[in-house]
Amino acid sequence: MSSRAPQDSGQAAQRLWSVDEHLADVLAAIRPLEPIELQLLDAQGCVLVEDVTVPVALPPFDNSSMDGYAVRTADVQGASEEFPAVLTVIGDVAAGSGELPTVGPGQAARIMTGAPLPPGAEAVVPVEWTDGGTGGGAAAGMTPASAAPEGAGGEVRVHRAAEARAHVRARGSDVQAGDLALAAGTVLGPPQIALLAAIGRGAVRVRPRPRVVVLSTGSELVQPGESLAAGTIYDSNSFALAAAARDAGAISYRVGAVADDAETLRSTIEDQLIRADLLVTTGGVSVGAYDVVKEALSSVGGTDEEADGGRMDFRKLAMQPGKPQGFGTIGPDHTPLLALPGNPVSSYVSFELFVRPAIRALMGLADVSRPSVRAALKADKALGSPAGRRQFLRGKYDAESGTVSPVGGSGSHLIAALAHADSLMVVPEDVTSVEPGAELEVVLLG
Repeated sequence: MSSRAPQDSGQAAQRLWSVDEHLADVLAAIRPLEPIELQLLDAQGCVLVEDVTVPVALPPFDNSSMDGYAVRTADVQGASEEFPAVLTVIGDVAAGSGELPTVGPGQAARIMTGAPLPPGAEAVVPVEWTDGGTGGGAAAGMTPASAAPEGAGGEVRVHRAAEARAHVRARGSDVQAGDLALAAGTVLGPPQIALLAAIGRGAVRVRPRPRVVVLSTGSELVQPGESLAAGTIYDSNSFALAAAARDAGAISYRVGAVADDAETLRSTIEDQLIRADLLVTTGGVSVGAYDVVKEALSSVGGTDEEADGGRMDFRKLAMQPGKPQGFGTIGPDHTPLLALPGNPVSSYVSFELFVRPAIRALMGLADVSRPSVRAALKADKALGSPAGRRQFLRGKYDAESGTVSPVGGSGSHLIAALAHADSLMVVPEDVTSVEPGAELEVVLLG
Protein backbone atom coordinates (compact mmCIF):
# COMPACT_ATOMS: atom_id res chain seq x y z
CA MET A 1 0.00 0.00 0.00
CA SER A 2 2.71 2.42 0.95
CA SER A 3 6.18 3.37 -0.06
CA ARG A 4 7.04 3.34 3.63
CA ALA A 5 7.34 0.37 5.94
CA PRO A 6 3.91 -0.64 7.36
CA GLN A 7 3.07 1.06 10.63
CA ASP A 8 1.35 -0.84 13.39
CA SER A 9 -1.70 0.89 14.86
CA GLY A 10 0.23 1.94 17.96
CA GLN A 11 3.01 3.61 15.97
CA ALA A 12 0.55 5.33 13.64
CA ALA A 13 -1.46 6.70 16.54
CA GLN A 14 1.60 8.04 18.37
CA ARG A 15 3.14 10.15 15.62
CA LEU A 16 1.78 13.14 13.75
CA TRP A 17 2.07 12.77 10.00
CA SER A 18 2.55 15.85 7.86
CA VAL A 19 0.11 16.66 5.07
CA ASP A 20 2.83 16.05 2.50
CA GLU A 21 3.79 12.68 3.98
CA HIS A 22 0.21 11.47 3.96
CA LEU A 23 -0.39 12.63 0.40
CA ALA A 24 2.84 10.97 -0.76
CA ASP A 25 1.71 7.76 0.94
CA VAL A 26 -1.65 7.90 -0.81
CA LEU A 27 -0.19 8.60 -4.25
CA ALA A 28 2.44 5.88 -3.87
CA ALA A 29 -0.38 3.33 -3.66
CA ILE A 30 -2.27 4.61 -6.70
CA ARG A 31 -1.76 3.10 -10.12
CA PRO A 32 -3.38 4.64 -13.20
CA LEU A 33 -6.27 2.60 -14.55
CA GLU A 34 -5.57 0.31 -17.49
CA PRO A 35 -6.33 1.86 -20.90
CA ILE A 36 -9.39 0.77 -22.85
CA GLU A 37 -10.85 1.73 -26.22
CA LEU A 38 -14.06 3.74 -26.04
CA GLN A 39 -16.45 5.28 -28.50
CA LEU A 40 -16.18 9.07 -28.67
CA LEU A 41 -19.08 10.06 -26.44
CA ASP A 42 -18.15 7.40 -23.90
CA ALA A 43 -14.62 8.81 -23.83
CA GLN A 44 -15.70 12.28 -22.69
CA GLY A 45 -13.82 13.24 -19.54
CA CYS A 46 -11.23 10.51 -20.06
CA VAL A 47 -7.49 10.92 -20.65
CA LEU A 48 -5.90 9.96 -23.97
CA VAL A 49 -3.08 7.42 -23.75
CA GLU A 50 -1.86 7.86 -27.33
CA ASP A 51 -0.98 10.70 -29.67
CA VAL A 52 -3.64 11.18 -32.32
CA THR A 53 -2.46 12.39 -35.74
CA VAL A 54 -4.58 13.85 -38.50
CA PRO A 55 -5.26 11.34 -41.33
CA VAL A 56 -6.85 13.88 -43.69
CA ALA A 57 -6.55 17.64 -44.04
CA LEU A 58 -9.25 19.84 -42.51
CA PRO A 59 -11.09 21.08 -44.40
CA PRO A 60 -10.46 18.34 -46.95
CA PHE A 61 -11.24 20.65 -49.90
CA ASP A 62 -11.50 24.36 -50.70
CA ASN A 63 -14.98 25.44 -49.63
CA SER A 64 -17.16 28.50 -49.29
CA SER A 65 -17.45 30.38 -46.00
CA MET A 66 -20.57 32.23 -47.23
CA ASP A 67 -23.85 31.68 -49.03
CA GLY A 68 -23.38 33.43 -52.38
CA TYR A 69 -21.98 32.96 -55.86
CA ALA A 70 -18.76 31.30 -56.98
CA VAL A 71 -17.16 33.54 -59.59
CA ARG A 72 -14.03 34.31 -61.56
CA THR A 73 -12.41 37.48 -60.21
CA ALA A 74 -11.92 39.00 -63.68
CA ASP A 75 -15.67 38.88 -64.26
CA VAL A 76 -16.49 41.03 -61.22
CA GLN A 77 -13.58 43.46 -61.39
CA GLY A 78 -14.88 47.03 -61.06
CA ALA A 79 -18.45 45.89 -60.28
CA SER A 80 -20.65 48.41 -58.47
CA GLU A 81 -24.33 49.03 -57.76
CA GLU A 82 -24.40 51.51 -60.63
CA PHE A 83 -22.54 49.23 -63.01
CA PRO A 84 -23.08 45.65 -61.80
CA ALA A 85 -21.40 42.65 -63.37
CA VAL A 86 -24.07 40.54 -65.03
CA LEU A 87 -23.24 36.80 -64.94
CA THR A 88 -25.00 33.70 -66.18
CA VAL A 89 -25.95 31.32 -63.34
CA ILE A 90 -25.08 27.75 -64.35
CA GLY A 91 -26.35 25.83 -61.34
CA ASP A 92 -26.23 25.21 -57.60
CA VAL A 93 -23.36 23.89 -55.50
CA ALA A 94 -24.66 22.68 -52.15
CA ALA A 95 -22.74 21.25 -49.20
CA GLY A 96 -22.09 17.61 -49.97
CA SER A 97 -22.22 18.11 -53.74
CA GLY A 98 -20.37 15.50 -55.73
CA GLU A 99 -20.25 16.46 -59.41
CA LEU A 100 -19.40 20.14 -59.72
CA PRO A 101 -20.13 22.50 -62.59
CA THR A 102 -17.18 24.30 -64.14
CA VAL A 103 -17.42 28.07 -63.91
CA GLY A 104 -16.34 29.65 -67.21
CA PRO A 105 -15.92 33.28 -68.25
CA GLY A 106 -19.05 35.33 -67.59
CA GLN A 107 -20.55 32.60 -65.43
CA ALA A 108 -21.36 32.04 -61.75
CA ALA A 109 -22.67 29.19 -59.63
CA ARG A 110 -24.88 29.59 -56.59
CA ILE A 111 -22.88 28.19 -53.67
CA MET A 112 -23.80 27.42 -50.08
CA THR A 113 -21.67 27.66 -46.94
CA GLY A 114 -19.41 24.63 -46.66
CA ALA A 115 -19.87 23.60 -50.28
CA PRO A 116 -16.76 22.81 -52.34
CA LEU A 117 -15.45 25.56 -54.60
CA PRO A 118 -16.23 24.47 -58.17
CA PRO A 119 -13.55 24.29 -60.89
CA GLY A 120 -12.88 27.60 -62.57
CA ALA A 121 -14.13 29.70 -59.66
CA GLU A 122 -11.60 31.85 -57.82
CA ALA A 123 -13.71 33.60 -55.18
CA VAL A 124 -17.14 33.74 -53.58
CA VAL A 125 -19.26 36.87 -53.49
CA PRO A 126 -21.83 36.88 -50.67
CA VAL A 127 -25.44 36.91 -51.78
CA GLU A 128 -25.83 40.31 -50.07
CA TRP A 129 -23.41 41.73 -52.71
CA THR A 130 -25.83 40.67 -55.46
CA ASP A 131 -29.45 40.96 -56.50
CA GLY A 132 -29.92 37.25 -55.78
CA GLY A 133 -31.02 36.72 -59.38
CA THR A 134 -34.17 38.78 -58.91
CA GLY A 135 -33.22 41.68 -61.12
CA GLY A 136 -33.78 44.10 -58.24
CA GLY A 137 -31.61 45.63 -55.52
CA ALA A 138 -29.36 43.99 -52.96
CA ALA A 139 -30.64 40.61 -51.80
CA ALA A 140 -31.07 39.73 -48.14
CA GLY A 141 -30.74 36.02 -48.82
CA MET A 142 -31.30 33.23 -51.28
CA THR A 143 -34.67 31.81 -52.19
CA PRO A 144 -34.74 28.16 -51.02
CA ALA A 145 -33.93 25.77 -53.85
CA SER A 146 -37.07 23.71 -53.15
CA ALA A 147 -39.30 26.78 -53.49
CA ALA A 148 -37.61 28.25 -56.55
CA PRO A 149 -35.48 25.74 -58.45
CA GLU A 150 -35.25 28.23 -61.28
CA GLY A 151 -32.94 30.28 -58.98
CA ALA A 152 -30.12 27.98 -60.08
CA GLY A 153 -30.32 29.46 -63.55
CA GLY A 154 -30.82 32.81 -65.22
CA GLU A 155 -28.70 35.83 -64.45
CA VAL A 156 -27.28 37.46 -61.32
CA ARG A 157 -26.08 41.01 -60.93
CA VAL A 158 -22.98 41.42 -58.74
CA HIS A 159 -22.55 44.83 -57.11
CA ARG A 160 -19.05 44.51 -55.65
CA ALA A 161 -15.70 43.19 -56.81
CA ALA A 162 -14.01 40.27 -55.07
CA GLU A 163 -10.33 39.46 -54.67
CA ALA A 164 -8.95 36.01 -55.38
CA ARG A 165 -9.79 33.50 -52.61
CA ALA A 166 -12.28 35.87 -50.99
CA HIS A 167 -14.64 33.93 -48.70
CA VAL A 168 -12.90 30.67 -49.52
CA ARG A 169 -11.70 28.35 -46.75
CA ALA A 170 -8.57 26.69 -48.08
CA ARG A 171 -7.98 22.96 -47.93
CA GLY A 172 -5.90 22.18 -44.82
CA SER A 173 -6.32 25.67 -43.35
CA ASP A 174 -7.40 24.08 -40.04
CA VAL A 175 -4.99 21.12 -39.86
CA GLN A 176 -2.86 19.27 -42.37
CA ALA A 177 -2.65 15.51 -42.79
CA GLY A 178 0.08 14.20 -40.49
CA ASP A 179 -0.28 17.01 -37.95
CA LEU A 180 -0.60 16.14 -34.27
CA ALA A 181 -4.29 16.51 -33.45
CA LEU A 182 -4.19 15.67 -29.74
CA ALA A 183 -1.31 14.59 -27.51
CA ALA A 184 -1.37 11.72 -25.05
CA GLY A 185 -2.44 13.03 -21.65
CA THR A 186 -5.18 15.27 -23.06
CA VAL A 187 -8.47 15.27 -21.17
CA LEU A 188 -11.25 14.84 -23.72
CA GLY A 189 -13.83 17.61 -23.47
CA PRO A 190 -16.43 18.66 -26.06
CA PRO A 191 -13.96 20.53 -28.33
CA GLN A 192 -11.57 17.57 -28.36
CA ILE A 193 -14.43 15.16 -29.10
CA ALA A 194 -15.42 17.44 -31.99
CA LEU A 195 -11.90 17.37 -33.43
CA LEU A 196 -11.70 13.59 -33.18
CA ALA A 197 -15.01 13.25 -34.99
CA ALA A 198 -13.92 15.77 -37.64
CA ILE A 199 -10.83 13.73 -38.52
CA GLY A 200 -12.85 10.53 -38.68
CA ARG A 201 -11.96 8.86 -35.38
CA GLY A 202 -14.91 6.88 -34.02
CA ALA A 203 -13.06 5.50 -31.00
CA VAL A 204 -9.90 6.24 -28.99
CA ARG A 205 -7.73 4.57 -26.37
CA VAL A 206 -8.09 6.26 -23.01
CA ARG A 207 -7.84 5.64 -19.31
CA PRO A 208 -11.45 5.35 -18.14
CA ARG A 209 -12.95 7.70 -15.58
CA PRO A 210 -12.41 6.21 -12.11
CA ARG A 211 -15.43 4.79 -10.31
CA VAL A 212 -15.57 6.31 -6.83
CA VAL A 213 -17.94 5.01 -4.17
CA VAL A 214 -18.73 7.39 -1.29
CA LEU A 215 -20.16 6.16 2.02
CA SER A 216 -21.05 8.27 5.04
CA THR A 217 -21.36 6.73 8.48
CA GLY A 218 -23.39 7.69 11.51
CA SER A 219 -26.68 6.56 13.10
CA GLU A 220 -27.60 10.24 13.47
CA LEU A 221 -27.71 10.83 9.71
CA VAL A 222 -31.00 11.30 7.86
CA GLN A 223 -31.41 11.58 4.11
CA PRO A 224 -32.45 15.00 2.75
CA GLY A 225 -36.20 15.10 2.16
CA GLU A 226 -36.99 13.02 5.22
CA SER A 227 -38.11 14.34 8.60
CA LEU A 228 -35.58 15.01 11.33
CA ALA A 229 -36.09 13.29 14.67
CA ALA A 230 -34.50 14.43 17.92
CA GLY A 231 -30.71 14.20 17.78
CA THR A 232 -30.51 13.65 14.02
CA ILE A 233 -29.03 15.73 11.21
CA TYR A 234 -29.14 15.58 7.45
CA ASP A 235 -26.40 13.69 5.63
CA SER A 236 -24.55 16.34 3.65
CA ASN A 237 -21.11 14.75 3.45
CA SER A 238 -21.96 11.96 1.05
CA PHE A 239 -23.62 14.43 -1.31
CA ALA A 240 -20.70 16.85 -1.11
CA LEU A 241 -18.06 14.19 -1.70
CA ALA A 242 -19.96 12.42 -4.48
CA ALA A 243 -20.32 15.78 -6.23
CA ALA A 244 -16.65 16.59 -5.61
CA ALA A 245 -15.60 13.23 -7.06
CA ARG A 246 -17.65 13.92 -10.17
CA ASP A 247 -16.13 17.39 -10.40
CA ALA A 248 -12.66 15.82 -10.23
CA GLY A 249 -13.45 13.67 -13.27
CA ALA A 250 -14.74 10.46 -11.69
CA ILE A 251 -17.96 8.51 -12.03
CA SER A 252 -19.32 8.72 -8.49
CA TYR A 253 -21.72 6.48 -6.60
CA ARG A 254 -23.25 7.63 -3.33
CA VAL A 255 -24.28 5.08 -0.74
CA GLY A 256 -26.85 6.11 1.88
CA ALA A 257 -25.59 6.65 5.41
CA VAL A 258 -24.54 3.48 7.22
CA ALA A 259 -25.46 3.17 10.89
CA ASP A 260 -22.81 2.92 13.60
CA ASP A 261 -22.38 -0.83 13.37
CA ALA A 262 -19.00 -2.24 12.38
CA GLU A 263 -20.29 -5.43 10.80
CA THR A 264 -22.89 -3.61 8.73
CA LEU A 265 -20.27 -1.16 7.50
CA ARG A 266 -17.81 -3.92 6.69
CA SER A 267 -20.37 -5.85 4.64
CA THR A 268 -21.54 -2.67 2.89
CA ILE A 269 -17.99 -1.86 1.84
CA GLU A 270 -17.44 -5.42 0.61
CA ASP A 271 -20.64 -5.19 -1.45
CA GLN A 272 -19.42 -1.97 -3.09
CA LEU A 273 -16.03 -3.31 -4.16
CA ILE A 274 -17.44 -4.69 -7.40
CA ARG A 275 -18.05 -1.18 -8.75
CA ALA A 276 -15.22 0.76 -7.10
CA ASP A 277 -11.80 1.85 -8.27
CA LEU A 278 -11.63 3.97 -5.11
CA LEU A 279 -13.66 3.95 -1.90
CA VAL A 280 -14.20 7.01 0.28
CA THR A 281 -15.79 6.93 3.72
CA THR A 282 -16.59 9.89 5.91
CA GLY A 283 -16.96 9.78 9.67
CA GLY A 284 -15.92 7.23 12.26
CA VAL A 285 -12.13 7.69 12.15
CA SER A 286 -11.49 9.48 15.45
CA VAL A 287 -11.18 8.05 18.96
CA GLY A 288 -14.83 7.91 20.04
CA ALA A 289 -16.63 4.78 21.21
CA TYR A 290 -18.78 4.79 18.07
CA ASP A 291 -16.09 5.46 15.48
CA VAL A 292 -17.02 2.38 13.48
CA VAL A 293 -14.78 2.88 10.44
CA LYS A 294 -11.71 2.23 12.55
CA GLU A 295 -13.42 -0.68 14.23
CA ALA A 296 -14.63 -2.19 10.96
CA LEU A 297 -11.44 -1.77 8.96
CA SER A 298 -8.61 -2.02 11.47
CA SER A 299 -9.05 -5.78 11.42
CA VAL A 300 -8.70 -5.92 7.65
CA GLY A 301 -4.94 -5.53 7.62
CA GLY A 302 -2.04 -7.64 8.63
CA THR A 303 1.56 -7.81 7.55
CA ASP A 304 1.03 -9.87 4.40
CA GLU A 305 -1.03 -7.76 2.00
CA GLU A 306 -1.18 -10.43 -0.70
CA ALA A 307 -2.67 -12.92 1.71
CA ASP A 308 -5.11 -10.78 3.63
CA GLY A 309 -6.44 -8.63 0.78
CA GLY A 310 -5.41 -5.24 2.07
CA ARG A 311 -4.19 -3.07 4.91
CA MET A 312 -5.52 0.03 6.67
CA ASP A 313 -3.63 2.63 8.67
CA PHE A 314 -5.38 5.19 10.84
CA ARG A 315 -3.24 8.19 11.68
CA LYS A 316 -3.24 11.74 12.93
CA LEU A 317 -2.08 14.54 10.68
CA ALA A 318 -0.53 17.85 11.63
CA MET A 319 -3.36 19.82 10.02
CA GLN A 320 -6.53 21.67 10.90
CA PRO A 321 -9.22 20.75 10.06
CA GLY A 322 -8.86 17.06 9.25
CA LYS A 323 -6.50 15.67 11.89
CA PRO A 324 -7.81 12.06 11.91
CA GLN A 325 -7.33 10.21 8.63
CA GLY A 326 -7.38 6.63 7.43
CA PHE A 327 -5.87 5.14 4.32
CA GLY A 328 -5.23 1.71 2.91
CA THR A 329 -6.37 -0.95 0.48
CA ILE A 330 -9.15 -3.43 0.81
CA GLY A 331 -10.43 -6.53 -0.94
CA PRO A 332 -8.82 -9.01 -3.33
CA ASP A 333 -7.93 -6.28 -5.85
CA HIS A 334 -6.40 -4.05 -3.17
CA THR A 335 -8.85 -1.25 -3.91
CA PRO A 336 -7.66 2.03 -2.37
CA LEU A 337 -9.82 3.35 0.48
CA LEU A 338 -9.55 6.79 2.06
CA ALA A 339 -11.33 7.24 5.37
CA LEU A 340 -12.07 10.90 6.03
CA PRO A 341 -13.29 12.63 9.21
CA GLY A 342 -16.99 13.31 9.63
CA ASN A 343 -17.13 17.03 10.29
CA PRO A 344 -18.32 18.59 7.02
CA VAL A 345 -15.47 21.05 6.49
CA SER A 346 -12.87 18.51 7.64
CA SER A 347 -14.32 16.02 5.20
CA TYR A 348 -14.32 18.42 2.25
CA VAL A 349 -10.85 19.81 2.92
CA SER A 350 -9.53 16.26 3.25
CA PHE A 351 -11.13 15.38 -0.07
CA GLU A 352 -9.44 18.31 -1.82
CA LEU A 353 -6.04 17.50 -0.34
CA PHE A 354 -6.00 13.71 -0.66
CA VAL A 355 -8.93 12.20 -2.58
CA ARG A 356 -8.94 14.55 -5.54
CA PRO A 357 -5.23 13.91 -6.24
CA ALA A 358 -5.89 10.17 -5.96
CA ILE A 359 -8.69 10.40 -8.53
CA ARG A 360 -6.51 12.41 -10.90
CA ALA A 361 -3.69 9.89 -10.47
CA LEU A 362 -6.06 7.04 -11.35
CA MET A 363 -6.91 8.97 -14.51
CA GLY A 364 -3.22 9.05 -15.42
CA LEU A 365 -2.80 12.81 -15.10
CA ALA A 366 0.59 14.22 -14.15
CA ASP A 367 -0.80 17.34 -12.47
CA VAL A 368 -3.07 16.03 -9.72
CA SER A 369 -3.50 18.99 -7.36
CA ARG A 370 -5.55 22.17 -7.53
CA PRO A 371 -3.74 25.28 -8.78
CA SER A 372 -2.49 27.68 -6.12
CA VAL A 373 -1.48 31.33 -6.09
CA ARG A 374 0.06 33.79 -3.64
CA ALA A 375 -2.28 36.45 -2.31
CA ALA A 376 -2.29 39.13 0.39
CA LEU A 377 -4.60 38.63 3.37
CA LYS A 378 -7.46 41.13 3.42
CA ALA A 379 -8.86 41.11 6.96
CA ASP A 380 -9.69 43.43 9.86
CA LYS A 381 -7.41 41.59 12.26
CA ALA A 382 -4.71 38.97 12.40
CA LEU A 383 -5.64 35.32 11.89
CA GLY A 384 -4.49 32.85 14.54
CA SER A 385 -3.30 29.34 13.75
CA PRO A 386 -2.24 26.46 16.04
CA ALA A 387 1.49 25.85 16.30
CA GLY A 388 2.72 22.76 14.49
CA ARG A 389 -0.45 22.42 12.36
CA ARG A 390 -0.99 23.38 8.75
CA GLN A 391 -4.28 25.24 8.79
CA PHE A 392 -6.69 25.47 5.89
CA LEU A 393 -9.13 28.37 6.14
CA ARG A 394 -11.97 29.11 3.77
CA GLY A 395 -11.40 32.20 1.66
CA LYS A 396 -12.69 34.41 -1.12
CA TYR A 397 -10.01 35.18 -3.69
CA ASP A 398 -9.95 38.41 -5.70
CA ALA A 399 -7.69 37.93 -8.71
CA GLU A 400 -7.86 41.58 -9.74
CA SER A 401 -6.51 42.90 -6.43
CA GLY A 402 -4.43 39.82 -5.59
CA THR A 403 -6.06 39.51 -2.17
CA VAL A 404 -7.92 36.83 -0.26
CA SER A 405 -10.51 37.38 2.49
CA PRO A 406 -11.60 34.91 5.18
CA VAL A 407 -15.08 33.41 4.89
CA GLY A 408 -16.55 32.27 8.19
CA GLY A 409 -14.55 31.00 11.13
CA SER A 410 -12.21 28.06 11.57
CA GLY A 411 -14.87 25.66 12.91
CA SER A 412 -15.01 22.34 11.06
CA HIS A 413 -18.82 22.32 11.09
CA LEU A 414 -19.41 25.61 9.22
CA ILE A 415 -21.00 24.37 5.99
CA ALA A 416 -22.54 27.74 5.08
CA ALA A 417 -19.13 29.41 5.08
CA LEU A 418 -17.74 26.64 2.90
CA ALA A 419 -20.54 27.17 0.37
CA HIS A 420 -19.48 30.80 -0.09
CA ALA A 421 -15.74 30.15 -0.34
CA ASP A 422 -13.83 29.69 -3.57
CA SER A 423 -10.42 28.95 -2.11
CA LEU A 424 -8.46 27.61 0.83
CA MET A 425 -5.96 29.85 2.63
CA VAL A 426 -2.96 27.83 3.78
CA VAL A 427 -1.22 28.81 7.01
CA PRO A 428 2.08 26.90 7.42
CA GLU A 429 2.87 24.79 10.47
CA ASP A 430 5.44 27.25 11.83
CA VAL A 431 3.13 30.29 11.62
CA THR A 432 0.79 31.09 14.52
CA SER A 433 -0.44 34.51 13.39
CA VAL A 434 -1.04 36.05 9.98
CA GLU A 435 -1.27 39.84 9.90
CA PRO A 436 -3.46 41.71 7.38
CA GLY A 437 -1.46 42.29 4.20
CA ALA A 438 0.74 39.25 4.74
CA GLU A 439 1.11 36.92 1.74
CA LEU A 440 -0.39 33.43 1.86
CA GLU A 441 -0.62 30.42 -0.39
CA VAL A 442 -4.17 30.15 -1.70
CA VAL A 443 -5.54 26.92 -3.19
CA LEU A 444 -8.15 27.74 -5.85
CA LEU A 445 -11.22 25.53 -5.66
CA GLY A 446 -13.13 26.84 -8.67
